[in-house]
Amino acid sequence: MQPWDLLASDSVQGFIEEALARKWDALQVSTALNKAGYSNEDRAAIMDYMALVPKFRKKFDTDGIAGKQSELSLLCDRLALEQSTAQDIGRWKANLWPREGSVNDLCCGMGGDSFYLPASLTLTGVDLDENRLAMYMYNLKAFGKNASVRCADVRSVEGADYFTIDPARRAIEGENQRDLRNLTPTLEEVVEISNHYRGGMAKLPPGYPPAEIPDGTEILYLGGHSDCRECLVLFGELAKNPDTVRAIIVDKNGETVAEWTRRRDRSLETLDDDLQEKLDRNDSLEGKDRTYRTATSRSDLPLGEIGKYIAEPAPVLIRSRIFSDAALACDPGAHLISEGIAYVSSDKPLPAPAFASYEILAHTEIATGAVRAMLKEHDIGKITLKLRGVKLDPDAEAKRLKPKGKNSAFLFYTRFRGEKIAILTRRCPPPRA
Repeated sequence: MQPWDLLASDSVQGFIEEALARKWDALQVSTALNKAGYSNEDRAAIMDYMALVPKFRKKFDTDGIAGKQSELSLLCDRLALEQSTAQDIGRWKANLWPREGSVNDLCCGMGGDSFYLPASLTLTGVDLDENRLAMYMYNLKAFGKNASVRCADVRSVEGADYFTIDPARRAIEGENQRDLRNLTPTLEEVVEISNHYRGGMAKLPPGYPPAEIPDGTEILYLGGHSDCRECLVLFGELAKNPDTVRAIIVDKNGETVAEWTRRRDRSLETLDDDLQEKLDRNDSLEGKDRTYRTATSRSDLPLGEIGKYIAEPAPVLIRSRIFSDAALACDPGAHLISEGIAYVSSDKPLPAPAFASYEILAHTEIATGAVRAMLKEHDIGKITLKLRGVKLDPDAEAKRLKPKGKNSAFLFYTRFRGEKIAILTRRCPPPRA
């Protein structure tokens, strides 16, 4: 029996529902599986899968799908679940597709990019991993959708009008983090793939270097209020507005909360020689001589003094390099307080959802005694620490400060003209855009 045949069986699915309903712990689950006669290998597979069930039900909001309730089950492994597109983004992206034609879901994995596509489209999942294809077929049926599969190299597959692809990120041996540009297939190969279809979309990590994305495409940064989850590149007929960049905040139902657009400007995607030289020399510099570049993008905002308010741009605005335009549209006097750090200061609160704004109460150098005195002066007993341009453990710092007071506040540890600074604030309800 293949592993997915085991997990999809009525007996295992029934056991999992009973264990979840009774809220059994790992020991109780293992004991029950042992009594039922499962081998050590099968017990391990079932228990690993059980840990994923609450996660995929939350990620895909399975209540009510295909007329079923929360007992709907999908097949996946940890990596397939991590890499798949969640239901809010998936539902939003469904509106980008035409209502007729065929689609190849390349590197289809467990099927997250196919779950919410229009039912009128003909779907084919393509992958080199037969286990992933088994997941794909099972899960598409669970969503009430018809699809076929092909076990093949996605670089050699054609025969459809459109494509969607989510390249795998390969980890460099000995490193925990995956290189954003180390994709399989590579972006260059994805571009070549796109030449064989009328249109399509590629899902890239949100931090992928935009300068490598070719002209003629449309670039979308998608996420919620507090995250940016993907950089979506549209090709061919799906790129309705080529050479533009869009930032979109999506709600849990896949509806647009807010959207910003700019024409693509490659000068924002590369560093000028002076700034690059500063970054290259950082390892040998200290204090204000270092250049802290945590905005992940160039900014047209000038440097200025600490104003009455400080604001955090929405992550999709930072990744899309639109936060400067959004800030200046709200307040022509908006500015940064340190080069390369995406905190915007202004004399009036900047509007949500583009920004989370905070009223500045006081500021001081980052020294334990000075920060404690500032907290005591404002009777602060609970702090939420926000960091950019300063590296430390937030939990350890909160314990070290030992705030005692009746009020709560947000404490920014950041840079002012390159020097470390602590800024005490309270969240303000800014006017809506």
